[in-house]
Amino acid sequence: MLRRSREREVPETCEHLDAAIDAAEPGSRTPGHCEDCREDGKDAWAHLRMCLTCGHVGCCDSSPHRHASAHFTQTGHPVMRSVEPGENWRWCYLDTRVG
Repeated sequence: MLRRSREREVPETCEHLDAAIDAAEPGSRTPGHCEDCREDGKDAWAHLRMCLTCGHVGCCDSSPHRHASAHFTQTGHPVMRSVEPGENWRWCYLDTRVG
């Protein structure tokens, strides 16, 4: 079954979300920080997201630099998850789905 999302049809289920596994413990490489902001000497971010393919931690789209989305654009790694306390959700950039 298909549904419409952002002017295209996407499957009701997402194979990327179903196959995603945590690549690392959240923040094991840069605890509590966006890796790219830290590398650039910046510290303004709203929330952190972790790539479930390689463990990269980047800032969300509500942050000025949007490093989690930039990581997807650069690598093609489609699924990330929130690493915010109390949040337990994942997002697929390819199918624009939450899991």
